Amino acid sequence: MSDAKLKPGQINIELDEKTAEGIYSNLAIINHSSSEFVVDFVSIMPGAPKANVKSRIILTPQHAKRLVRALKDNIARFESSFGDIKDIEEPPIPLNFGPAGQA
Repeated sequence: MSDAKLKPGQINIELDEKTAEGIYSNLAIINHSSSEFVVDFVSIMPGAPKANVKSRIILTPQHAKRLVRALKDNIARFESSFGDIKDIEEPPIPLNFGPAGQA
């Protein structure tokens, strides 16, 4: 759809090939301040002593709440089609974000 054919209020969103490939993540670390939520996506491999943040997404509190709502809705639709997603218990992952600072 060309920009000229967009209706008022519509946005043309494009997805390049590299971004469309996606980034695998099996751990999300979430922090927040009074003005933003920061979600770090990590791919951690069993037995590996180190893992790197693969992507960081920064959201306003309002967008974070919309994201939670959209995820809940999509999970409900997924489970109605494919059955319950089983939550498996895994041992906690000890996280270390580099050397600890001192005051």
